[in-house]
Amino acid sequence: MFAAALIVFREVLEASLIVTIIMAATLGVRHRGYWVALGVAGGILGAGFVAACTSSLATLFDGAGQDIVNACILFLAVGLIGWHTVWMNGQGRQIAAQMRGVGQSVSGGEKHMSVLAIVIGLAVMREGSEVVLLLQGLWTGEGGASTMIGGALLGFAAGAGSAALMYLGFLAMPLQRVFALTNGILVLIAAGMAARGANFLAQAGLVPSFGSSLWDSSSFISERSPVGQILAALVGYIARPSGIEVAFYVGTVLLVLALMRFARRTLTVVRG
Repeated sequence: MFAAALIVFREVLEASLIVTIIMAATLGVRHRGYWVALGVAGGILGAGFVAACTSSLATLFDGAGQDIVNACILFLAVGLIGWHTVWMNGQGRQIAAQMRGVGQSVSGGEKHMSVLAIVIGLAVMREGSEVVLLLQGLWTGEGGASTMIGGALLGFAAGAGSAALMYLGFLAMPLQRVFALTNGILVLIAAGMAARGANFLAQAGLVPSFGSSLWDSSSFISERSPVGQILAALVGYIARPSGIEVAFYVGTVLLVLALMRFARRTLTVVRG
């Protein structure tokens, strides 16, 4: 039961964290709920499709098909999250000013939320398909299906509850601070996704690993512990990272920060 609960908790927390950040940062945007619901529904359908096609995907590219598909989904999510972070960093103050009035909406909000629906959908699809695939491995384990389902429900409740508390915390903050905090978290989430995507590419033999383990912090914080699971969701924590994972993590952080700085300077020049 504990293994199933831990798996579901981590994946639900990772997916709901992105949903929570987007909902907090777009409070007051017209039709926000519609796009969020659309993204979640699309992600659930996509997760079911990916899980159903697992056996077929695994046979592609000399048995590395699943790793390549996982990497593609992660890198696509990284690109969209990075774009959203850069956009929100440049427009955050303007949006915050527009949202101060009750019921006031963001100008052009629908177009932006359509892109965020894709971000949400990819996050839910990625984590949802991983839940299904990992739980399949536990199905025949000790305790049987009833124990696994009970653990999965417990993990889902814990993950959803943690995300709800984070959302309430975001709502209690000034909106401009919400933009700054959520942008920072999203940069780290994107970096963690990029590192995981690089790991999948290394497993598929498409890129070198540059060392299987540059350091080992599992004795201090295990990835399987509750704290490790939360850190993995929040900042992409990896106890024993390979060289390629570190390179992609640091590279993603530096690239997004550079784009944010460039976009902010460009916006300042345009506004004169």
